[in-house]
Amino acid sequence: MIGPERLARFIDRLEQLLDHVEPLLPASAASVDWQAQAFRWRVRQGRGQLEPVRHPHLIRLDQLVNVGLQRDRLLANTRQFVNGRLANNVLLTGARGCGKSSLVKAVWNELRDQDLRLIEVEKTHLVDLPDIVQCIAGRPERFIVFCDDLSFEEGDHGYQALKTTLDGSIAAPSANMLLYATSNRRHLVPEYFSENAQSRHLDGEIHPGEAIEDKIALSERFGLWLSFYGFSQDEYLAAVRRWLHDFGVNGWDEVLERAALQWAQGRGARSGRVAWQFARDWAGSHGGA
Repeated sequence: MIGPERLARFIDRLEQLLDHVEPLLPASAASVDWQAQAFRWRVRQGRGQLEPVRHPHLIRLDQLVNVGLQRDRLLANTRQFVNGRLANNVLLTGARGCGKSSLVKAVWNELRDQDLRLIEVEKTHLVDLPDIVQCIAGRPERFIVFCDDLSFEEGDHGYQALKTTLDGSIAAPSANMLLYATSNRRHLVPEYFSENAQSRHLDGEIHPGEAIEDKIALSERFGLWLSFYGFSQDEYLAAVRRWLHDFGVNGWDEVLERAALQWAQGRGARSGRVAWQFARDWAGSHGGA
């Protein structure tokens, strides 16, 4: 039988041990504020949770130029989804700065008052996709899970999680979620010249050609592909004029046009992003918004 003094010492040592262990334990899951319209998936102390975005970047569809075809396709697909009809996961690929991410945000902004929610997930957290699906399961809202600048290197663990989410596992794909991703390249997993030597038996792989096909097939798991291209000079200038108008700069002359072209030349690209950056600089230095 343990005496009172030994029991007291045991309890004291146990409390000290708990004081050391408690900071190492995962934080308890915070309740989700479902009144928010946009979220980020955040991982803190080993536990992921939906964190509301209090001031989301609101872009209007009419602010985006030179992406009419892509806009119409993505808007139609998202409207189908919001209205409870079948719709596809979407991969937006192409040149940098030409409106891929902005278009996703603008389409969400257009439909967010119809119970459409946006969840931004970083590429490094794609392994948590099953947890996100479970978190929103049964909710009445519709969710777009958005991953920007998606690509994988050898050994990335998110690759398999993405495949499972797109195809479904033993569980059926979630009816209230679509995955929209942007990438600068169509093939999301890198391929190497050495992999084309299909007649060689490398690293014990009897059918190396099938391994290559598996890499290519990841992009094909997205039901809808939208491609974006660099702007021509006229398209770039049209984007500059559109953003200048939004920033309160009226009028257009040869001086402004020459400055816009020199800005693009200095950046080595003509795109919607470069047009937006020039317009902000010009409006800020010449009394605009």
